[in-house]
Amino acid sequence: MDYNYIKALHLIFVITWFAGLFYIVRLFVYHAEAKQKPQPEQDILIQQYQVMQYRLWYIITWPSAIIASIFAFWLLYLNPTWLQQPWMHVKLFFVFLLYLYHLKCHQIFKQLQRNQVKYSSNFFRLWNEVATIILFAVVFLVILKNAINWIYGVVGILLFSVLLMLGFKLYKRIREKNNS
Repeated sequence: MDYNYIKALHLIFVITWFAGLFYIVRLFVYHAEAKQKPQPEQDILIQQYQVMQYRLWYIITWPSAIIASIFAFWLLYLNPTWLQQPWMHVKLFFVFLLYLYHLKCHQIFKQLQRNQVKYSSNFFRLWNEVATIILFAVVFLVILKNAINWIYGVVGILLFSVLLMLGFKLYKRIREKNNS
């Protein structure tokens, strides 16, 4: 099969993997907020969110992660010289972080399936930005492929993270003000 077809399929499944990760954490936010609702609204919402989480996690997110990884290994098999590039080592480190993030989301998913809400909706909003930071890091590394440029990219990611945190705090203040 042509290298570009495999690369395209890898990219498609990376996109669906990230879509699943972004949306699952959004569902975690809604689940945590539903715990604050009165009955019977709480039970109705939580039951619906658990169904949505289950379907998203096992029908889209996990399969996308696995298939994206299969295509990634296939690409590395076809072009093993990528493994000699310093930027690829850094990219693989971020992919490792992405899998840790995915596994932590899986742990939270399992807790929420048992209706054990251990984190606040604000925690989940902030947690959702971790995947964003990893996404930025990987995209810049893959596009720039230069040791000097990816250092600028990492500095940019850190600055972007600070902006996300400031935006989150501003959003939280606006929400609290509107709820008052």
